[in-house]
Amino acid sequence: MKNELCERLGIEFPIFAFSHCRDVVAAVSRAGGLGVLGAVAFSPEQLELELQWIDEHVEGKPYGLDTVMPAKYIGREQGQLSKEELEAMITPKHREWLENLLKKYDVPPLPPEVERTEALLGWSTAAGRQHVDVGLKHPIRLIANALGAPPEEIIRDAHKNGILVAALCGNVKQALKQKEAGVDIIIASGYEAGGHTGEISTMVLVPQIVDAVGDTPVLAAGGIGDGRQVAAAFALGAAGVWTGSIWLTTNESDTPEPLIEKMLRASSDDTRRSRAISGKPARQLYTAYVKAWEEDPNCPGFLPMPLQYMATADATQRIHRYAEQGHKGAIELIGTPVGQVVGQMNVRKPAGKVVYDLVEGFVETVNRLQQTLPE
Repeated sequence: MKNELCERLGIEFPIFAFSHCRDVVAAVSRAGGLGVLGAVAFSPEQLELELQWIDEHVEGKPYGLDTVMPAKYIGREQGQLSKEELEAMITPKHREWLENLLKKYDVPPLPPEVERTEALLGWSTAAGRQHVDVGLKHPIRLIANALGAPPEEIIRDAHKNGILVAALCGNVKQALKQKEAGVDIIIASGYEAGGHTGEISTMVLVPQIVDAVGDTPVLAAGGIGDGRQVAAAFALGAAGVWTGSIWLTTNESDTPEPLIEKMLRASSDDTRRSRAISGKPARQLYTAYVKAWEEDPNCPGFLPMPLQYMATADATQRIHRYAEQGHKGAIELIGTPVGQVVGQMNVRKPAGKVVYDLVEGFVETVNRLQQTLPE
C-alpha cells in the first residue's frame, strides 16, 4: 500500500482515521495509518490538552487535525456575529419544542453543578482559525476542513509549516475549487458517508474527481469498512481512504456504551441524511430524536448553521448524560453521525486491529483479483 502520499506524510498505510477521540487517533497512527483529531467540539484550551496528550502517546508517529470552517453560515458576511447575537436568532418555538420532546421521553434537566457544553465552539471561520493556531504549536502533519476549502490564509500558514491541507467535497465542482485554492489532498465524500455528505455515491464520485483534479491525490470517503472496499477505492484511482464511522465502535472509542450497542445492532438501513445536527444534511443514526425532527408536524423546522447546533446543544448534552446512566428515554433518543457502513460494524475491536484488518483484506482482495488475469 506504499505510495507517494505515504512518503509525504511519513505513514505506512494511506488509511486516514477521523475521530473526536484522542485514544483512537493515537492508536491508528501507532498502527501505521494517520489518525486525525476532530476539533469542532473542543475549545482552544481543551484542544491544547488533547494535542499534548496525543504528542505524549503517539510514539512520534504523524497525526492530523480536522476542523470545520464552512463556506456558508449565518454571520459570515458580517465578519462574525457574537454568541449573544446568534442566540437571539433561535426562536422560542424551537426551544419550547425541544423541551417538550425531552419531557416526552422523561429526560431530566442537567443538575446545576454540571458544566454546560459550550454551544458555539466550532462551525465558523473564527473558531476554525483558533483550532488551527493551536494545532500549529504541535507536530501535526495534516489540517483537514470538513466543509470545503479552508480560507487562503489557513492554507498559506499550513504550507509555511510544512503541513499538508485536505478538504472534503461531494462533487466535481467543489473539488476543482479546492484544487484552485491550493488544497493538497481532496477527500471525495460519497452519499453513503457519515456526517455531512452530498448527493453522489462514492463509487461514482471518486473516479469523477480523480479525473478532474489530475495529479492532486484523492482520498475515497464513504462506505469504507473492510479491505475489499479499500481495494475498490484504489481501483477507482484514489491514493488512500478517509474513514470515520468504523472507529466509533473500537475499544478505544469514548462513544457512550448504549450508543455503541445501537450501532453494533444497526443495519445500513438505520441511517438517514438529516439537518438535525448542524442545519446541513448529515448522515446519522436514525433515532427517535431524528424522527421527531423529520416527521413531527409540530416541529418548527431546521435552523441554518450554526444556529441548529446551538439550539440543540443543551438537549444533546442531556441525552448523552442520561443515556450513559441507562435512562430508557435518553437511550431511545441518543444518536451520532455514522455512515451506511454501520451495517458492517458488528464486532468491537482495538483500533490497531481495525487498521491491520483493512490492510490484510486489501492484500487478499488484490491477490484474488490477480488470479483472474490470464497468465
